Amino acid sequence: MSSLIRAAADDGAIIDRWYSALLIADRTELSDLLSDDVRMKLDDMGVVQTKQDFIASIDEWQSAVAGAAIRHRVEKSENGETTVLACYDFPSNDTLMRETFTIAGGRIVVSTQTAVAQDCSAY
Repeated sequence: MSSLIRAAADDGAIIDRWYSALLIADRTELSDLLSDDVRMKLDDMGVVQTKQDFIASIDEWQSAVAGAAIRHRVEKSENGETTVLACYDFPSNDTLMRETFTIAGGRIVVSTQTAVAQDCSAY
């Protein structure tokens, strides 16, 4: 297996771990997956969070994600950047997001999140 393919597979494993941890609001795992200088860009809100900002928001997220499901699939992965289509299926609504992850050294260094649709019919 070429090192490029292996890197993409490793990135895919990190992204799988990310969504699993996000679904149960696992602060320790999420913290381990993020580099100390990560930039979390929430395009729709015009917000860029630091690692500390993001981890601090998990309390609020934990109640929002209770009873939810998150489905995701990789759309493309190249040059250390992976683009994912993610359906956040909350009990009262669902939303489709496009999320891009830049991964280096086994950690997420940049995450950009953009809303695609107010439901997951396009997933």
